[in-house]
Amino acid sequence: MSSTTFWRTVISGFIATFVMMMIAFIQGGMGLPTLDIGHILKESFNQVHSGEPYSILWGNIAFYLMGIILSLIWVVFLALKIPGNWLLQGLIYGIIISIIAGGIVSPLVTAAAGDPIGIFYSDSWAPMALIIAGLIMHLGYGVVLTLCLKYAGVNVKGGKS
Repeated sequence: MSSTTFWRTVISGFIATFVMMMIAFIQGGMGLPTLDIGHILKESFNQVHSGEPYSILWGNIAFYLMGIILSLIWVVFLALKIPGNWLLQGLIYGIIISIIAGGIVSPLVTAAAGDPIGIFYSDSWAPMALIIAGLIMHLGYGVVLTLCLKYAGVNVKGGKS
């Protein structure tokens, strides 16, 4: 991966993460749970300490770093293996992320924060609503990521970039 491809991927991941965060917040207006991932991460970080050394800033930094890492994972490992145009690829990647988030990441993070919600939110107040909210959020991330990468000129269809 060239440095140009790396930085374009990082910027695309940042933009896609911002869109995902905005989708997570506006879902409350659609009757779905509002998901503040930065807050959830902050609470998870602070659970193991006396007092609260981590602010919401650290939770949001972690959230954006994860989004950027997911963009790099897409470009380096998955883009060439998943068929379709940018829209279909973005939808497929969003579904993959949502399955991993609901099945592995969210249960571990919420358990670390002292408020476990179970695999696919099964121990939460509204499992189906959280599955739908997470899926919408991650579909938005995937589609915006692949669109940004397309317009940034990141060549993920093989060849040098």
